[in-house]
Amino acid sequence: QVQLVESGGGLVQAGGSLRLSCAASGRTFSSYAMGWFRRAPGKEREFVAAITWSGRNTYYADSVKGRFTISRDNAKNTVYLQMSSLSPEDTAVYYCAADELFRTVIAGRVSSWGQGTQVTVSS
Repeated sequence: QVQLVESGGGLVQAGGSLRLSCAASGRTFSSYAMGWFRRAPGKEREFVAAITWSGRNTYYADSVKGRFTISRDNAKNTVYLQMSSLSPEDTAVYYCAADELFRTVIAGRVSSWGQGTQVTVSS
């Protein structure tokens, strides 16, 4: 397992941008697929984006496609989520996740979760 710590959340106006970071500890970070999930108030946690261990392949939820970009820097043990054209519907706690398989990250069946970072988009 890896330990994950998110940062970069905050309050932003609709139409604005924000970049989330997820720092991982553990020497095997580069072998893990990574993902971002979110939980809005009163809703279930939902998948946002995932990236393979190499960074060559990514996958996005339809709701964020074209607005969010997931990337990673294995030298820094960090995965990022660049969010743009934010709307109040994007307000949620955002969680970083890691697992050995890309498909299990997408499915949310992961071995490691971060503690979450709050993103609030005002209208």
